[in-house]
Amino acid sequence: MTVATIIPRAEHCISRDNIDDNALKVLYRLHKAGFRALLVGGGVRDLLMNHVPKDFDIATDAHPEQVKKLFSNCRLIGRRFRLAHIFFGREIVEVATFRAGYEGQTSDSLQDDAGRILRDNVYGDIEDDVWRRDFTINALYYDIADFSVVDYTGAMEDLKKQQLKLIGDPETRYREDPVRMLRAIRFAAKLGFSIHQASEKYIYELGHLLRDIPPARLYEEVLKLFHSGYALTCLGLLQKYQLFQYLFPQAGEHLEDSQFEEFIRYALESTDARVNEGKPITPAFLFAAMLWGTVTKLRDQYVEEDMPLSLAMQHAMSIAIKAQVSHTSIPRRFSMVMRDIWHLQYRFNHRNGRRAKSLLTHPKFRAAYDFMCIRNKAGELQDDSCEWWTRLQVMSSDQQEKILNPSRNSQTKKKTLKKKI
Repeated sequence: MTVATIIPRAEHCISRDNIDDNALKVLYRLHKAGFRALLVGGGVRDLLMNHVPKDFDIATDAHPEQVKKLFSNCRLIGRRFRLAHIFFGREIVEVATFRAGYEGQTSDSLQDDAGRILRDNVYGDIEDDVWRRDFTINALYYDIADFSVVDYTGAMEDLKKQQLKLIGDPETRYREDPVRMLRAIRFAAKLGFSIHQASEKYIYELGHLLRDIPPARLYEEVLKLFHSGYALTCLGLLQKYQLFQYLFPQAGEHLEDSQFEEFIRYALESTDARVNEGKPITPAFLFAAMLWGTVTKLRDQYVEEDMPLSLAMQHAMSIAIKAQVSHTSIPRRFSMVMRDIWHLQYRFNHRNGRRAKSLLTHPKFRAAYDFMCIRNKAGELQDDSCEWWTRLQVMSSDQQEKILNPSRNSQTKKKTLKKKI
């Protein structure tokens, strides 16, 4: 049995003032009911790094059904991992029961032939639970009983070294859940940490296991990678560790084109800026950018075969999306927006009349406009489209009318002159 290092309150920087009030309520109620209750994971890590945690997860020796009895606002979820979600309005505090090892345990723990965990509801104590977590820095516990930090894996030292280290044998851990390779990329990008040599070695060797992960789950991981404010860094690491091809194989093929690579980098820089400024973002923009190289290539190919441009574009979009969803899911509500973004690129060529006026009021104008400006910035468009449409948006209605309908303005002037005569 591994002996934990206990860091007393006087020797660490975590204060209850920085812990969410609702998380504290859950911790205290579990503790008062006689259960062990600890904050665990990224919340503890972030508090120790003086970062603001995104969420506060709790680990306990209470079983999910026991947690539910204590909280009327509790809902049990999950089959692979049985969890308790405690609702405080829109806020959810997640409570997980300590888990034990799965070998030689009950039939409620199951793996496939490749070693991937399919179901994992074997309960244990904190000494068992710590070894089920992925990285050392995510296996720190904050004990509400005495406000100490509990470290079983040398995580405090890894925090000082700013390194990501898998708990246990890296090959086994990646085979249990190949998504851990993507999590390693995400944490390295987010925290600015390096990946421990032993932990990064098998990323190169086992990346192919991501092919077995359901597209719906990879879609969620893609959003975590590219919608958290460090998308550009994630892209570089995914390329370095040869994992990008399992998420966006079509984009991977076109990244060899320097212009498309520049376009993607500008698109991700724009996304990062919007995230960091608190502005809204949509998965449709990300996927539209990633598949743009394929769409334009197929479109040009069909046009060369004498297919009308509009029909060529329709076919190109459908084929690109169909190929992508075999790797990562794309909910229909976003694939429809992707089509709008792509279609509207051609309408930016119309600079007068009703078509230009109606484009300004199109629900997806802003996303399509940003997309067009990035194309312009990357050198794909060799005109003043971005500048012209940018100026138009800040004009008054009368000024817009003069720009968009010059012939009507000319006729109006002639009529005015005739009346004067």
